[in-house]
Amino acid sequence: MPPRDGASVSRVSWVLGRRTAALVAATMMVGALAGCGGGGGGGDKAGTSDKTTVPSRSQPARPTTPRTNGAPTLAAGTTYVAQAVPAKVAVYSAAGAAAPQTTLSNPNENGAPLVFLVEQSQGDWVKVDLPIRPNGSVGWVKAADVKLAADPYSVDIALSAHRLTVHKGTQVVADEPIGVGTSETPTPGGKYYIKELLRPPNPGGAYGPYAYGLSGFSNVLDDFNGGDGVIGIHGTNDPSTVGHDVSHGCIRLNNKAIEALVPVLPLGTPVHISA
Repeated sequence: MPPRDGASVSRVSWVLGRRTAALVAATMMVGALAGCGGGGGGGDKAGTSDKTTVPSRSQPARPTTPRTNGAPTLAAGTTYVAQAVPAKVAVYSAAGAAAPQTTLSNPNENGAPLVFLVEQSQGDWVKVDLPIRPNGSVGWVKAADVKLAADPYSVDIALSAHRLTVHKGTQVVADEPIGVGTSETPTPGGKYYIKELLRPPNPGGAYGPYAYGLSGFSNVLDDFNGGDGVIGIHGTNDPSTVGHDVSHGCIRLNNKAIEALVPVLPLGTPVHISA
């Protein structure tokens, strides 16, 4: 997991339903992801570079489904992603509940748009996976508070095999070796989703050119360097660690591999981590 060490990064996010790289206005402090050691177990040092700018050039592509404020019937084999509309989204324990159990900010605490992975819809309500502890948390949001878009992509991570596979529907579009957590700080299994994309200030640093923040958290690290132990997928400046159990819980890819994923995977893409 990238460090919370004072180094600045720019936030990249995807406009759902389109493959559009959009620069989030504020350049913020690293800390969304915390706990992953870089090459040799170290991390980027604070102040190693100036603030970075992320290209905002669009990548044209047709939406996979019309975006709507409603809750469409979920097609078999299709994942829907919900992007928050208001600045605050109330989350309820059940559809139709009188009072929310929590409220989440949009953008999130790191400046990225708030997104959810959709589990099901029920009238004017949508059941979603939540990017909060404990892992596996779910809740209900009002359909009027989100825009829905279909996402054909999914990511499967096999820890013992040290492989990351990306599917578009039933088609394999990427199959890459990875580094994973050690026995002391294991990568937690489960179903998560991509909640944000970070660009470290030094693409040749310990976390490579990009890092995805997932909706899941370490089961053994409640915090790390001031962060909250979010699990991520990122590059590395030490390719020799790929294929081994080396991290504090994050997934390490070769830099060319993660660079190839950035134009493809939108926020909200499901990530399944298994033994």
